[in-house]
This record gives sequence, C-alpha cells and structure tokens, in this order.
Amino acid sequence: MPASSENRTPIPGYVPLVEVRRGDSVESLHFGAIAVIDARGRAVTAAGDPATPVVLRSTAKPAQVLPLLDAGAADRFHFADEEIAVMIGSHGGEPFHVRAVRSILKTIGLDEKALQCGAHAPYHRPSAHALRQRGEQPTALHNNCSGKHAGMLALAVHLGAPVDTYLDPGHPVQARIRARIEALAGLPAGATRLAIDGCSAPTFAMPLSSLAFLYARLAAAAGPADAPDPAARRAVAAMRGHPEMIGGTDRLCTALMRAGRHGLLAKIGAEGMYGLAWQKDGVGFGLALKISDGEGQRARFSAALEALRQLEVLSGEDAADLRSRFVGEIRNHRGLVVGSVGTTFRLV
Repeated sequence: MPASSENRTPIPGYVPLVEVRRGDSVESLHFGAIAVIDARGRAVTAAGDPATPVVLRSTAKPAQVLPLLDAGAADRFHFADEEIAVMIGSHGGEPFHVRAVRSILKTIGLDEKALQCGAHAPYHRPSAHALRQRGEQPTALHNNCSGKHAGMLALAVHLGAPVDTYLDPGHPVQARIRARIEALAGLPAGATRLAIDGCSAPTFAMPLSSLAFLYARLAAAAGPADAPDPAARRAVAAMRGHPEMIGGTDRLCTALMRAGRHGLLAKIGAEGMYGLAWQKDGVGFGLALKISDGEGQRARFSAALEALRQLEVLSGEDAADLRSRFVGEIRNHRGLVVGSVGTTFRLV
C-alpha cells in the first residue's frame, strides 16, 4: 500500500500532486496545494491545505492593474485594451509586446529609461535569437514585467506622484495596489506580508485560499457584498480579448484562455504559482495553485491542466492537447519514450 500523503508530505499543507515515472517506477514526486473558491467566499474543493501561505509573484498582476483603472488613468491616456492586457501579462518579449509597452511609455511622456524592472532576454526564443542576430542587447522593454511597470508609471504620472521612486512600498502607487489586493482577497488592511519580486516591484504573501478568492472576484467582476467592480470587468475584458498579451506565442496562459470554457482567465507566477478564474451560471470561481518546490513546467502545468479538466473548465480533448504541447513525455537522448508525467490528486 502506498504511504499516506500525511507521511509523505515534506512541508505542512502540501500533498503529492504530480509524479514522474521512469518505466513503472516513480522517479520524482512534486508536492503542492490547490484551492478553489467561489466569489462569495465559499470553499468549492481543494488538494492540500487551502490556508497554506504563498507569495503571489506574477499571479498578482491582474489585481495590480486595478488602481490604474480605478483612478481613471486608462481613460485619461486612452489606453487600448491590448495595452491594459500587456500591463497584466508576463509577456514573451515579442515585437508586438515591446511595441505596446513603448506605446504606453510614449503616451505618458516617458521612455524605457524610466523602467526599473531590469533587463533579460525575451522568453520567446525566436525573438531572443533575432535580437542576437542583430547584435542588440535586451533592454528593460523585453523584461516580462515591463508592461506592469509601464502601468505603474502611468498611474504615478496620473497622480502627480514621483516616477523615480514608483517601486517604493510606501509610494502612492504601491499603497493603492496593496490596499486593492487585500480588499479583493477579503483580507484586512495590512494583512499581507511584503516581499520584493524578481522585477523589483513589491509582491505579497497571503493564504492560497485568499488568492483563489481574489481570482473568483475578478471573474465575477464583483467586490465585497457583490458590489459591481468596473475596473475588474475592464481588466478581465482586456485579458480575454487579448490573451496574446498575457503570455504570447507558445505560452500556456495564452493557449488556456483560447481553449478554456466559461471565459477562463489564466496567469502564472514564478516559483510554481498559478491563478485561474472562470464564470459559470453567473458565479465566479477562482483556483490558486502552488507547487511546493517551485517547478514551473511539468508539475505546475500538469496540475493546472488536470484540475481544469476535472472541474470541466477544459474538455478532456483540449487538456490532452495542451499536455502534449506543454508537458510532453519523458524521452531519452535517442528520442525514445522512457517515462511519463502524471497527476495523483482528485478534486471532489
């Protein structure tokens, strides 16, 4: 008999979600937790402990853009929906992503020198190759978070706040973002713990179930007491209308939003995080996923796809197709199939 998940769990709150087999033997095991909550705060299902604390990383982005929309900055600067979407995305640095970020900055009277996210090569390999072929170095525009930073700068300009300190946790932009995230997640003011993300912006720690609640409210475009949330509605419309800005070519978030049912929203975060949301029969649902060891592809993607299949947000055919594209089989150097990646959980 296999050992119980309690005996096999290396960290409290996490259970086995994904196993990697070589032949008939389990070679590796990925632990994690999943929480599914509806927009009224009711627990729907879970794997592991929904109270497990997590750091949001880029799963926060759909909420981080909301203060910009609340303040009327998007209307003032006439931002297009694709520009709002790139502010939410962890983009691949493709030419159309770079153009959108550059357009945002030009509209607010700034250039890429104002971005404090740092530079890295485009995630989109053909775009990175083309950059090298031209003998050019990546800039902050290619950073997957450059859209988020351009949005933060736009809010700073709109508020008349300093642009050179827009990442300081006490800056008016960051204060509004934190307050908005905590309210949407159903948490008291100041309840989140702050950390610094890979792009140097503040990020937040909270229970996994609170992140799922935040995503459910996004899908429902509703705040406390089911009050309408026009900013959330606009952010969600931008994501659904321009999924290519959320990830890009050959990125799972983009593919999921094109294939999923019920207006599926998908946003990854570093270190094995995933935020997902949909609306069914007028009810918003949010799913938050964390892989405990931070593995970002075979474990995170397998768990997300299987959870969505079990919840009937993805068809079995679409889930299998996306698994073949983004997870695949275990092959050796001769191309022989020598193993598999499978899930071990069942959501009730």
